[in-house]
Amino acid sequence: MSATIYVLTHKPFSFPPDPAYVPLQVGSALHEHLPYLHDDTGDNISAKNLYYSELTGIYWIWKNDAASDIIGTAHYRRYLLNGDHIFTAEEAARELQECDLISTKQVALPTSYYEAFSADHHQKDLDVLADIIRELRPAYSETFNRVVHGNRTYFGNMFIMPRSRFMDYCDFLFPLLIETEKQVDMTGYTAYQKRLYGFLSELLLTVYVQKNALRVKECMVGMSGEKKETKETEDAVAACFARGDKEGARKCILDALEKRPDLLMEASDIYGHLKTAMQVIATCDAEENAGMPTMLDRDRNFHTLIARVQQLNAFVRAKAASDHDSANTGKQPAHGGQASCENYGVFAPGDSYYSDEEFKAFRKAEHISEPAVRIAEIVFGKSRQEG
Repeated sequence: MSATIYVLTHKPFSFPPDPAYVPLQVGSALHEHLPYLHDDTGDNISAKNLYYSELTGIYWIWKNDAASDIIGTAHYRRYLLNGDHIFTAEEAARELQECDLISTKQVALPTSYYEAFSADHHQKDLDVLADIIRELRPAYSETFNRVVHGNRTYFGNMFIMPRSRFMDYCDFLFPLLIETEKQVDMTGYTAYQKRLYGFLSELLLTVYVQKNALRVKECMVGMSGEKKETKETEDAVAACFARGDKEGARKCILDALEKRPDLLMEASDIYGHLKTAMQVIATCDAEENAGMPTMLDRDRNFHTLIARVQQLNAFVRAKAASDHDSANTGKQPAHGGQASCENYGVFAPGDSYYSDEEFKAFRKAEHISEPAVRIAEIVFGKSRQEG
């Protein structure tokens, strides 16, 4: 049984040595060809890459792969993980004996998909798609409405499927998107918003899965490096920090977010440096308001500041975990505060339990102010709600 996992890319990269992983350059019609397969041969929509993103590659696979028994997709920086390593062809084949497809874990949004989409895109496009589904795929309409007003979705257009399932999915997906394209006016859209059909397809995969009651093996996604935009923004913020320019750093991040609203998502900010930089800025604001020296007054090295705040966040997480455990066992928490009955959720492996003395020693050594602790607690509370 042959398996091909196409690694969709628009730039040179180091791809896995497993021969099942085959690089496919997307948007090849618009760019100089790389030494990979290209999505501008045969039946293709390569020239629409600005609007369809990685889907120009998926369309090409749909129309031009006539041999693979198992078909998968990955990105040049992202791969589906089987435990602590990327899937081999043999592992995928075994897994597909027990499920219908392999994909990412679903993202839990803080609001409904409809609200989240409308924040960065144009709500009317979802309404157009809903009308088209009612017309072309009425059996899917109820599921679409349920999913679009729910808060969970697959992401990244990454999956591994048997050939028959892949073909059926594409038969469902592309006619809907092609008809939507005919009815959507993109006048005034940003470059990010013009990638509309790539975003809509993530929603449609969720709809397809739910309507057909498919068994999905949901996996973690392994990242092989930061996006170019993320690194460029980090470097610009680091330069502002080095000058003590808090407002310049804030502007760098906000300007980057204007162009790429997904910049702070885990798939982009994989080390959390930009999120933490925003916390540094918020802490400096709070310290200024309290009339005290700020973090940037004490240190201007980007990496030192990030490490310091991430360590502070680890203490705050550990304190919350200790409170939660104490509430469940009835024991007084080690830090001496009132035990809380609130459910603090699941904590990552490796979170430690720190005593009050250790936290005080850390704060003293690193000059951590009371406003810095307060901001960290706010950030932690927000991350729990989003998780």
